[in-house]
Amino acid sequence: MNRRPRLLATAAVGATAALLLTACGGGADESKGNDKIAGADTGEKTSASPSASASEAAGRPEIELPADLTYTFDWPKTGDKEKDAVLGDSEQFIKAVDMAIAKQDPLHKAYRFYSEGTAAAGSEKFIREFVDYKDRITGDKHYFKANVKLNGGGTAGLAYCEDQNKAYNKSLKTGKTEVTPKSKDNYVLYSSLLRLNKQGVWITEKLTSQRGSTACQS
Repeated sequence: MNRRPRLLATAAVGATAALLLTACGGGADESKGNDKIAGADTGEKTSASPSASASEAAGRPEIELPADLTYTFDWPKTGDKEKDAVLGDSEQFIKAVDMAIAKQDPLHKAYRFYSEGTAAAGSEKFIREFVDYKDRITGDKHYFKANVKLNGGGTAGLAYCEDQNKAYNKSLKTGKTEVTPKSKDNYVLYSSLLRLNKQGVWITEKLTSQRGSTACQS
């Protein structure tokens, strides 16, 4: 039997530990020293949604999740149509991966709708680990400190934090939840590269993570 998969949201399993904030358009020096997310919004937060045009994209999948899995997205409503669409579609990608885990389907069309390249390949690997162990995710996942940079040419970078302290593995064989203690390692810093496709959807192409990030604990 394979080792039980460690809960890690989205497709960051096997990703490099070094988070490149340059993915959000900043210089390399921005990630040194204080480990802060450059430009992260600290004002009033609301859950971002895809733009109207993106929401009307043909074939956008419906996201269906277990009732015992909830989300808190303390992401800014920027007022910028493109930035809000990046946040909204990234939110849908995160949920789509968790839905594939819950449905035990490593090739589920929902997360593949929102991802390509190494992000899609990483998602498939991550989902398969849960399928092999017959686990899914339960509890509450908290996302915050999101920072979007539009890079031009239909591309964007997104850095954000996740608090996994209230999210756990749940066995589909026994129905039991593996409640783990709070830990600094449950704070994860992500960096993603996205591209706007012809359907008006922001597709995640690359994703890296840094577990135990001090930037996400302040």
